[in-house]
Amino acid sequence: MARVHEPGSQRGRAAARARVAIVHDWLTGMRGGEKVLDALCGLYPHAHVFTLVHAPGTVPASIERHPIHRSPLSRLPGARRIYRHLLPVFPVAVELFDLDSYDLVISSSHCAVKSVVPTGQARHLCYCHTPMRYAWDQFEAYFGAARIGHWPSRLMRPVMDRLALWDAATAGRVDRYVANSQYVARRIARYYNRSAEVVYPPVDTDFYCPGEAPPAHGLLVVSALVPYKRIDLAIEASRRLSLPLVVVGQGPDAERLRRLGGPDVTWCGSVSDEEIRRLYRQSRAVLLPGVEDFGIVPVEAQACGRPVVALARGGALETVVDGVTGALVSEATVEAFADGVRQVLNHRLDETAIRRHAERFGRERFTRQIDAAVEAMLAAPAGEVRC
Repeated sequence: MARVHEPGSQRGRAAARARVAIVHDWLTGMRGGEKVLDALCGLYPHAHVFTLVHAPGTVPASIERHPIHRSPLSRLPGARRIYRHLLPVFPVAVELFDLDSYDLVISSSHCAVKSVVPTGQARHLCYCHTPMRYAWDQFEAYFGAARIGHWPSRLMRPVMDRLALWDAATAGRVDRYVANSQYVARRIARYYNRSAEVVYPPVDTDFYCPGEAPPAHGLLVVSALVPYKRIDLAIEASRRLSLPLVVVGQGPDAERLRRLGGPDVTWCGSVSDEEIRRLYRQSRAVLLPGVEDFGIVPVEAQACGRPVVALARGGALETVVDGVTGALVSEATVEAFADGVRQVLNHRLDETAIRRHAERFGRERFTRQIDAAVEAMLAAPAGEVRC
């Protein structure tokens, strides 16, 4: 979606003249962060894209038609599989990006790329999905002794401590922060000591819409298979309820989770948007058992008229209305999630009301608010640009 500027708008003309670089952590699949990137690429159709690792064909042509600049890490054999193990060297790779010829840098960051080094008079807006979880508050989930063993965990602790120090020390490389939720804005204030305005991620509410057939399946999870998503809770809750569960997604936790699942769990891996929409429409409820920074899946599900059962923490508090569009579960336990599902199924929530709530998160609203944030940053005097 190309931007349309009103005639005579000085701020619009300033942005239209800017040479734009969009920086994203990695391009290895289409998840929530990549949907934000896709919207940014539509807003800035002539932008160049920079990324640590790019696996061609894993993101849509709307992103890949842009010139893509990869870090040297992307040329390593098997980079698509091992990039998460390269986390300790991400700071070096990020600082190697050559952004000298750009006037405007937009980083779409959940890991390291908010720390790129713009030069000259360039302005840098960071759309922050979250300050990096691994280094700040989720070390145990990724690198705890229960996950990788006692000695590897002890070795990783100082590595992640140094990464956190670097992450905090480089927070000043951003002129303006935009957070994907109030929850993330508070994390930015806590870890970076910076304020951030909130622009919710874009959801294609035209594409994700209710179907004609009534729900036919059981429960659904659409998620990257990583520890903090707590897919194990969804598996155990569905087993307790004797309801089938469909899991869409892939990730490093897949093997462990498959061992937990029984015959009533169907593993779909990576599927098309059309198939995800079909699964949303046919599910009786969509589960969100982990703490999400925003969580685009529950909004997509609600756009299809389906209720969501989510942990009452993080971004879910901003996307799910308890008793109206789903159920907010107070504890991350199997029984609490099972009770939440029972509540949703017994109360037969109104599909129209669920859909109406999701429409607040449409793509047009996102592009309008991001455009306004960029224009405000470009128009501000150099000494007043920070927020």
